[in-house]
Amino acid sequence: MIVVVPSSLLGQSAPSPATQAPSPAARAQTPLAILHTQGGVWINGYEATDSSAVFAGDLLETKTGFAANMTLEGTTILLQQGSVAKLQEDVLALDHGSVSVGTSKNFKVRVNCITVVPVHSAWTQYDVTDVNGTVEVAARKDDVRVELGLNRQKTPTQPDTSSDATVHEGEQGKYSESKACGAPPRLPGASNLNPKWIAAGGAAAGGILLCVLLCGGGGKSPVSPEKP
Repeated sequence: MIVVVPSSLLGQSAPSPATQAPSPAARAQTPLAILHTQGGVWINGYEATDSSAVFAGDLLETKTGFAANMTLEGTTILLQQGSVAKLQEDVLALDHGSVSVGTSKNFKVRVNCITVVPVHSAWTQYDVTDVNGTVEVAARKDDVRVELGLNRQKTPTQPDTSSDATVHEGEQGKYSESKACGAPPRLPGASNLNPKWIAAGGAAAGGILLCVLLCGGGGKSPVSPEKP
């Protein structure tokens, strides 16, 4: 039998991972934002196309020479070139790079334990840059509060603590990530022994091995003239 195939389907290439239909779990979610780009931007490891949907937890990466614009309800975000960030419900977790935010919804940017929060619900514009362990915050329109400490809970009516800072409109602030957040956590499974003890143990092990080789260890009979 001859199967008739419409000519429009002939030569059609398979869809790329970035344009394939979303999984059932992804379809059950509501996109948080729409991303616009002219190339050089990745979502969860796949190159994004213009007008791509961005969901909560998606990892975004912009290559050198490329940027991305995202639009959310009441918020616009410009992800500058060479940046990596993860989008959450009301916060952008910036791993490194630079972002510019305009929001009337108190949208926040977090770098490690440093969180930048608009002071008022009015339209606020600010920039956050994280390069070489220094977080720079610039308030373009209205003021922003810089909270140092991820786990501290505070209501909006409570006054700022000594660990907080306010960057007023037209001003900039710089904050050391290591001073604010402490040393990075030890990798899982890392040894808690003092490095000096580790070095001493290595030297002792080397001495034992040398003794085994020179003293005829390992269960072998010592060499003698009668048994060459």
